[in-house]
Amino acid sequence: MQYQTKNGDIRVNIGSKADLEARVRDKFKQKQGFSLATINLDHLVKMDRDSGFYEAYRKQDFVVADGNPIVWTSKLAHKPVDLLPGSDLVLPLCEWAASEGRSIALLGSTEAALNEAGNALATKVSGLHVACMIAPPFGFDPNSDDAADILKTVEASGASLCFLALGAPKQELLAARGADFAPSVGFASIGAGLDFLAGTQTRAPRWVRAMAIEWVWRLMLNPKRLWKRYFDSGLIMPRLVFQAIRDRD
Repeated sequence: MQYQTKNGDIRVNIGSKADLEARVRDKFKQKQGFSLATINLDHLVKMDRDSGFYEAYRKQDFVVADGNPIVWTSKLAHKPVDLLPGSDLVLPLCEWAASEGRSIALLGSTEAALNEAGNALATKVSGLHVACMIAPPFGFDPNSDDAADILKTVEASGASLCFLALGAPKQELLAARGADFAPSVGFASIGAGLDFLAGTQTRAPRWVRAMAIEWVWRLMLNPKRLWKRYFDSGLIMPRLVFQAIRDRD
């Protein structure tokens, strides 16, 4: 489904994990970089308000559904897609990289969390090599010269896949610059995915996710920070439902 924002349209162009695997493996084989974004309601709200974020999203090669409302509205539009949260893609992406003989890089969070996440990934994925780990300083600007230097460092490390755990919009803005400064690296924006692996953040239990109420879990853990985000996200749902019904084949 194609989603309208106040700055332009964004389409979920990867509908399944199998499709994503085929595309990513092809990029690895061709030694080509890519950018992967995981869209949700909060991102659509941000794209409404920030043309720079929209432009960064428009440059993403692969966009998957990270949020049940995206899945539901896509189904309503008769253009169904699977739910592919960024946190659930970390291990599969690592497995695909390792099987193709490709190394990875970790970028974001803290040095301690990256070390823990790197150890966890090396334990879970046979043959995986972590070539580079970078924890940017507080206040990191993805549009800065320092950010460009970081991208060049990732490129020089030989990594073919870099996980960006910076949160939106920073991670998507940085990924959009990858084509210019790290053209052989695939960038996957995964939010808190590395912190979940490191154990520095707690993800909702599987039964909560199965009931499609992970947002409730997050809200209970951090109400002051998240209530406004979820309120604003809820406000755009009627618009998305209208778009879905209008755009039915």
